[in-house]
Amino acid sequence: MPEPVRAAAPFGDPTPQTCLQVAGEAALLAVIAADDAMAAACRSRSGTAKLEAAMHAAHQEAVEAARHADRAEQYADDPEMPASALNYCARQAVHHAVLAQTAAGVETTAAGLRAELDRVLTPAEQAERESARRREEAQREAEQQATTGMDRQNREQAASNLYLAEHHVAQLGWTTGHLRVMEAAATGRLYQRAGRARLAARQGEWTGGRRISQERTQALLTAKFLTAAQHGDGTHVLTPSPMGTVALELARLHQDGLHASDHTAYEARFARVRRRHKRRDDQKAAARRLPPLEPSAQKLYRKPITIAEQQALASEQAALDPAPATPTETGVEPLPAASVPQPAPALTTTPRAPAHAPHKPRRTRPRNRAIPVSPLQPTLW
Repeated sequence: MPEPVRAAAPFGDPTPQTCLQVAGEAALLAVIAADDAMAAACRSRSGTAKLEAAMHAAHQEAVEAARHADRAEQYADDPEMPASALNYCARQAVHHAVLAQTAAGVETTAAGLRAELDRVLTPAEQAERESARRREEAQREAEQQATTGMDRQNREQAASNLYLAEHHVAQLGWTTGHLRVMEAAATGRLYQRAGRARLAARQGEWTGGRRISQERTQALLTAKFLTAAQHGDGTHVLTPSPMGTVALELARLHQDGLHASDHTAYEARFARVRRRHKRRDDQKAAARRLPPLEPSAQKLYRKPITIAEQQALASEQAALDPAPATPTETGVEPLPAASVPQPAPALTTTPRAPAHAPHKPRRTRPRNRAIPVSPLQPTLW
């Protein structure tokens, strides 16, 4: 899944710092108003109900203003919270502060805080905010790269791969033993001969080696997670297929999706293929087979590349594609411009009719003035 990044506030909205400051000032003004209302009620000897009601109302509004100010601080620490949430909390804090001052019967100075929230930024302030946003993003990106060793695109791909693993590994019906067989095949040393699967000590030496579960190996081969290449003497070298390569990477990412034993894996596969209209024996036979990986997972999976790997690939590409050599490096001196033969200028002539075209004399009407004839074109009359 993509990384949580706080959405930048539009240029018309106040900055998070402004929202926090306004919310804090509003909460403070509301508390002062509640204290004034309580002091007025205490000073009154008669203790009228009106003053007590004002005291309770101001106290309630002060509590609300402080609650919104605290929520603004919590939202400021949450990178998933948009900047508009801070603006909302600040405006609510101002609203309740105005109500607290009104209930206390004091001057509503909190209303002036709305002007700070509604103030339109100047072009210089907008440019400064954009620069600060870019610096913050660059710093955050540098920290993420230092932690993960990957840029944003590959980090998002890695998160997407983990999401795929969590949704598809359990459906494979694998155990840890199936994963070990696939890891052995990925080394290029897994081979099968005479009904036995072994892991050769060295690639190319198809004798001896550690024994591998033949049952799991055959199940993976039948499900086309493995491919077999014959190497004479009845030896077949087993390597992961394209589908098996993706399934192996997903299983490594989410090993909690693997089943604890072959029995629990069989039960899970049986639950998936169980149908009322099918015979019991057919259901058992289907449960013994490993299901293929979903095609959507194969299409969406991409192996992420670290920054170090990208740099290594770029160095290898630069070594394979050197810069083109200059004429002096090849030992051939370039000719001076004056000695380079120039093409002859093309003569501009009047196009003539093709030789095979029939000649038709031009019809002219008698005129009183002479008609000039081009020296390059024969006279047709």
